[in-house]
Amino acid sequence: MKKYLLSLLMLPAAYQLCAQDSARLPPPHATKSYRNFSQVVGWGPGETPVAPAGFQVSLYADGLVNPRWMYALPNGDVLVAESNSNFPLVIKIGAVFIGAQKSKSMRHSADRITLLRDANHDGIPEFRSTFLSNLNQPFGMLLIGNHFYVANTNALVRYPYKTGDTVITAAPEKITDLPVGKKNQHWTRNIIANKDQSKIYIAIGSATDHAEKGIENERSRAAIVEINPDGTGRRIYAAGLRNPVGMDWAPGTSTLWVAVNERDKLGNDLVPDYMTGVKEGGFYGWPWKYYGQHTDTRVKDPAPPEANNTIIPDVQLGAHTASLGLVFYRGDKFPERYHQGAFIAQHGSWNRKPISGYKVLFIPFANGKPAGKPTDFLTGFVKDSTTADVRGRPVGLLVLKNGAMLVTDDKTNRIWKVVYGQ
Repeated sequence: MKKYLLSLLMLPAAYQLCAQDSARLPPPHATKSYRNFSQVVGWGPGETPVAPAGFQVSLYADGLVNPRWMYALPNGDVLVAESNSNFPLVIKIGAVFIGAQKSKSMRHSADRITLLRDANHDGIPEFRSTFLSNLNQPFGMLLIGNHFYVANTNALVRYPYKTGDTVITAAPEKITDLPVGKKNQHWTRNIIANKDQSKIYIAIGSATDHAEKGIENERSRAAIVEINPDGTGRRIYAAGLRNPVGMDWAPGTSTLWVAVNERDKLGNDLVPDYMTGVKEGGFYGWPWKYYGQHTDTRVKDPAPPEANNTIIPDVQLGAHTASLGLVFYRGDKFPERYHQGAFIAQHGSWNRKPISGYKVLFIPFANGKPAGKPTDFLTGFVKDSTTADVRGRPVGLLVLKNGAMLVTDDKTNRIWKVVYGQ
């Protein structure tokens, strides 16, 4: 016990705060669990998201179809995965069905990747092409050597690529299957490589909210999987992560950080989404535990031994915020306080009153560790919290070589650009 207390005292302040906050979580069902779908009303003329003083926000691209994730190729081309959930959800309130602009709408999935090119370097892409099509809910993208990888919901595939390609017509090579099944509530599959590109990490969310369809339907899910680029050597790198999405390496370290969506239907403030440094071989609780030894009594399947050693996440991000995008700022164009820090895009709640999320957060880092609480960075997405009217919903983040940051706004089919001092 003394050893544990000593190690806790040696942790950075942000880590100590998280451990304390986890003990202050409200009990399950302390508040009602709501269905409170936002209504996306769009952006009016001249309206943009709002950044801190000194920053400028402008439209980078529009006319896309549910732009979710982005990837920058070495030559500066920006790739945009356009995809949407096919998870069946039919909700009827009285005689009214949830419409296409509601926060959990299941619109058509374009299933393509679009290339945007700013050839004249004026900050706005003037060339656009369909880079890849006929995909299956694509999300994560990655270039290793002459191979371009795409994480479809059901498989990791790759294609031949050469610098400057604006379209790929070659047939895909399947690297490894990914779990889908009849239930595929968390369909996104993000990917990232380590520094020497010898390993690929795949974020795979759970099939259900809290394993309510049985743990057998969750095999190889709620986890980050590690594989070699050719698909061999597959293993679970970390488990018990209900829906891991955004991943990035903390600058100057070999620590992988991830943004995770936690479970629903336990009340307005349970369970908080989080950002955490991933411990190799670590277990983060889902579905049996959350935030250490908080037990989810809804789960009937027996817990494995590792549930007794559930890791407490590093940074709480608020309940039901749908924290998706994660990127560390490695540029030097933003003010110094943002250097090496983390940005988190919160897509926003569908089951909380008042609504939560619908913003981009910033978390300062020092020496590869959180050095302060999350603060609002990009707001203005919420028009009226009392009626749950929102202008848009941020998803993915990308920092360009010139130091600008891009933000996808999937429900309004556009990408925003954030710069400082221009």
